[in-house]
Amino acid sequence: MVDARHGSGERRSRQDPVPATGVRLVFHVQVVSISSLKGGVGKTSVTTGLASAALAAGIPTLVVDLDPHADASTALGVRPEGQQDIGRMLKAPRRARLSEHVVPSGWVERAAAHGRAPAGSSPAILDVAVGSAYTGIYDRPDLGRRDLRRLSAVLAGADKYKLVLVDCPPSLNGLTRMAWTASNKVTLVAEPGLFSVAGTERTMRALQLFRREFAPNLSPAGIVANRVRTGSAEHTFRLSEMESMFGGLLLSPHIPEQANWQQIQGAAHSIHHWPGDSARNAAALFDALLANLLATDGRRATARVRDRARR
Repeated sequence: MVDARHGSGERRSRQDPVPATGVRLVFHVQVVSISSLKGGVGKTSVTTGLASAALAAGIPTLVVDLDPHADASTALGVRPEGQQDIGRMLKAPRRARLSEHVVPSGWVERAAAHGRAPAGSSPAILDVAVGSAYTGIYDRPDLGRRDLRRLSAVLAGADKYKLVLVDCPPSLNGLTRMAWTASNKVTLVAEPGLFSVAGTERTMRALQLFRREFAPNLSPAGIVANRVRTGSAEHTFRLSEMESMFGGLLLSPHIPEQANWQQIQGAAHSIHHWPGDSARNAAALFDALLANLLATDGRRATARVRDRARR
């Protein structure tokens, strides 16, 4: 059970699932914030790609759509039937009954219809705490400690999941800080471009400062290089720069630009369910990325951030 008093939480899984890649993952239950200081880098695409990989691997997963634009909720194909959105749950977090208000992703039904659930597995679980513009009332820079613990209190009811992915807004205001307080790992998303790389470095420094003051158990899970164009000299240069700046924090594999990604999200499909070689290749990349993200040694990563913050 996530400890709402201390914010960051881990729960030991009873059985380590075997993803489609065939690699057995050994991990505690993770609450992972997907963050970016700069908008337009594909943060929500990475969140939904990881959710798709978790569904394919049979990992019971909750996606918390904390971005007021609620794009993750749209991409995950949710159809609320009177459930409270995450903004209303945050308003009265200790009275919120998470299990009564999450909405199953439409991907689950589609996976069952196509017979793509892992063989011999329990029924697939991919639920969504639905986003809404109402969460915007908390996206202020002046939230106090009590407000920062609101999401932690809501996630105290997340007992049935082994992975919680929090899609944060592209800022370092109240909602992102609330997500970091509730998380034990943060994954940053960046494009290999000048402004995105500079923003990622600032976010890493902000993460270290936040950890010292509010969340000592928080650690970086790493940085995802997204929308990479393999034929671009600029992207090749910036990737090299990112490797020099962030070292082992730069996760592999990198995610290439996907020409049909908008079509896939608009159709509310999982990347693992979309036909074609391009989608199959992208799905395999997200399988590997999820495995690497969950296998990240948080203690070593935190030490690397601390060293870089001192420079």
